[in-house]
Amino acid sequence: MNNIQFISKSVNTAAVNIQKTVQLLQEDCTIPFISRYRKDTTGNLDEVQIENIAKLQKEYEVIVKRKEAILKSIMEQGAMNETLFAKIDKSFDLQELEDFYLPYKKKKKTKADVARENGLEPLAKIIMAQGKNDVDFLSTKYLNENVTNEEAALQGARDIVAEWINENIYVRKQLRRLYERKATITTKVVKSKKDEEAAQKFNQYFEWSEPLTKAPSHRLMAMLRAENEGFIKFKVEVNIDDAYAIIDEIVLKGQSASTSHVQLAIEDSYKRLLNPAISNEALQEAKAKADANSIQVFANNLGQLLLAPPLGEKRILAIDPGFRSGCKVVCLDEKGDLLYNENIYPHAPQNETAMAMKKIKSMVNAYKIDAISIGNGTASRETEFFIKKIAFDKSVQVFIVSEAGASVYSASKIAREEFPDYDVTVRGSVSIGRRLSDPLAELVKIDPKAIGVGQYQHDVDQNKLKEELDNTVIRCVNSVGININTASKHLLSYVSGIGEKLAENIVNYRSENGPFEDRKQLKKVPRLGEKAYQQGVAFIRISNAKNPLDNSAVHPEAYKIVEKMAKDLKLTVNDLIANKEKTALIKPENYITPEIGLLTLKDIIKELEKPGLDPRKAAKVFEFDPNVKTIKDVKSGMILPGIVNNITNFGCFVDIGVKESGLVHISQLKAGFVSDVNEVVKLHQHVTVKVTEVDEDRKRIQLTMVI
Repeated sequence: MNNIQFISKSVNTAAVNIQKTVQLLQEDCTIPFISRYRKDTTGNLDEVQIENIAKLQKEYEVIVKRKEAILKSIMEQGAMNETLFAKIDKSFDLQELEDFYLPYKKKKKTKADVARENGLEPLAKIIMAQGKNDVDFLSTKYLNENVTNEEAALQGARDIVAEWINENIYVRKQLRRLYERKATITTKVVKSKKDEEAAQKFNQYFEWSEPLTKAPSHRLMAMLRAENEGFIKFKVEVNIDDAYAIIDEIVLKGQSASTSHVQLAIEDSYKRLLNPAISNEALQEAKAKADANSIQVFANNLGQLLLAPPLGEKRILAIDPGFRSGCKVVCLDEKGDLLYNENIYPHAPQNETAMAMKKIKSMVNAYKIDAISIGNGTASRETEFFIKKIAFDKSVQVFIVSEAGASVYSASKIAREEFPDYDVTVRGSVSIGRRLSDPLAELVKIDPKAIGVGQYQHDVDQNKLKEELDNTVIRCVNSVGININTASKHLLSYVSGIGEKLAENIVNYRSENGPFEDRKQLKKVPRLGEKAYQQGVAFIRISNAKNPLDNSAVHPEAYKIVEKMAKDLKLTVNDLIANKEKTALIKPENYITPEIGLLTLKDIIKELEKPGLDPRKAAKVFEFDPNVKTIKDVKSGMILPGIVNNITNFGCFVDIGVKESGLVHISQLKAGFVSDVNEVVKLHQHVTVKVTEVDEDRKRIQLTMVI
């Protein structure tokens, strides 16, 4: 089986599309570039499909490498035969390959190894043959200084038989199927830790049992975390009689003088070798699926967060609210640069409200502020009420912005590089302001795990999590495009084909030579070669460029085609751009070339209609219920406005303006007829909810969605 056949089993598209996609990936083309500018080559595969092909290609390469290592090892042992070689060569299943290799794998000395050293393998073969021989009598022939009696001889022989049963590939396959269908999770509380406060959040798992196949990912993750923290013991098991029946059918050959010995070996093999191994495999497979599910939830949430509506290039006054330590205030210009910072103390214990009002009003006027961004942490609602009491001389919009990860950013190397002369409080306030103007540009500076969306992100496979989150960030950055003259090096590093080093070189070139005036200037950036230029150039934007196409998603390789389109319509390119009436006259089929096909041409025409269009929606002001400030104000039956601030597999969390977010369980979404919460709500969506239960002691609020 070649790589294309291997990938074709999992990807629903023509083999030729897979082949061409793999070829582009092997030529160091990026996924955003392939999905956007090579649609005609790939058969219009989107980014997710191309990412899947890339993952499967890596998986294929891992299998081939492992297969080569296994073949080499068995050959070096002089144990290879034609049948075994053919089986290994034909297999493209890692688990099956490991089963083939198990008898030849180097391992610690086993009971069977000791028995072989004591000369008991011939007796084991007689038992396994299950013939008419009287094995009890024959065992006397195998006594020696290490095997002093018949029972010791028979036990040693059974140890060898147990190992053979454990290494039987058909036994292992059938047991795996049994575990896949009928495995049960069982948990028991560790009594010595039962009454610990930290254990109480896991109390439903103190004595729990359910089929492994029915355990949703979040529940499995919770149980595994409880076990890791030492609060419960966790087992995955099947009915032992069902397991014995499977092994008996494969191993036993009817009644014989050896039957009782084979049955003893079966029991020993299952309890000592097979059950621990197969149950662990089943758990690891379930964990891998739960990981994948949780990672996807996190990636979906991160994508929605990064593509949250931006306010755009506005002058912003940002406030990191607080009580005793005061509110940290910064003023930012249209580019997000820091103009001024100060602390105010409008709340207890200082209560300098009048002075704080005067200062805020003065800053709004002096720095021509368009909007105010308030962090949603401690004292957020009180600060919002304080701000709304100020009689400004002009209309100023007020927004509440998530602070998640702001403290991580403020103490990071990135923040120190940006603001070496300011402390963490100022840097955190700047982040709160910039998140309002452009969430994407600001949030790429923060480790996604610190942003606080998703579930169990610290418990999943961290390498897979990082890979998926990196792909998500790259996808978001390139779907929007970036202004090369204002983008930070951190944002630039996610542009297709650029990376950290080239991003730094671009920023340095910009500092030394001034703003970029056209895309061709990118070629003058040190170490930015033709490949990087090809992959990244169309994802950057240059406002007021000499060539208007430089501020669009049209790739420079298609500029001549656009010029011909304009010429055929007796227009300049400038006149054609954003001229829907004229672009409607273009017949894409007239401009097909060997390099650029119909799908790409349709994209070009669509881009000409609305060049550089930001796919994100505009930011909207949201107001919480003014009568609800703390959990004490929340009562059952209340109808409240809220913002979705986290999505999980079991429901969504909604910020209703108090410190504690409320949970809308998945059963309360569309009357429960939904398996994916993302089908119903999106992150940062403005919703209306009804309070169904309030538990002040446990600080929990249960909600239902108002349709």
